[in-house]
Amino acid sequence: IELTDDRSRPRGWGSFRGQPQIVSMLYTSCKFVCPMIIDSGKAIEQALSPAERSHLGFTMISFDPKRDTPQMLSRVRRDHDLDATRWTLARPDPRDTRAIAGLLGIRYRELADGDFNHSSALVLLDADGRIDARTERIGGLPDPAFLAAVRKTLAAQP
Repeated sequence: IELTDDRSRPRGWGSFRGQPQIVSMLYTSCKFVCPMIIDSGKAIEQALSPAERSHLGFTMISFDPKRDTPQMLSRVRRDHDLDATRWTLARPDPRDTRAIAGLLGIRYRELADGDFNHSSALVLLDADGRIDARTERIGGLPDPAFLAAVRKTLAAQP
């Protein structure tokens, strides 16, 4: 799977190998739930020590690649003050969007007005890309069980 990040750089899915990732899907014109997904990731990031943070990546993938251009993704990065060394905002090829969502267990459907109904989840992938944990609890306070899973995954890293 090829992604294009907010700097218009191609990123193969394999480029994330070697570092645990928290992955989710969103769309940039969302006004409600998607910003909360980002806030959930930021809350986890803030709960970790600097050493733990340095070994964890965050990848937000658009399920609206037709409208979520690199420029739109870049605006979200700026608006949410996301560290480019840890956070990747990207869009897939439209033909791959449904497959990515399926792998992550995220459901979505486009509405007539261009908005989306979608599930909200953060998915923890280990350094080999296997799912270690998942939470559908989003907001400013991290899910304690998910945070514990993140710490356990990070502790298992060499």
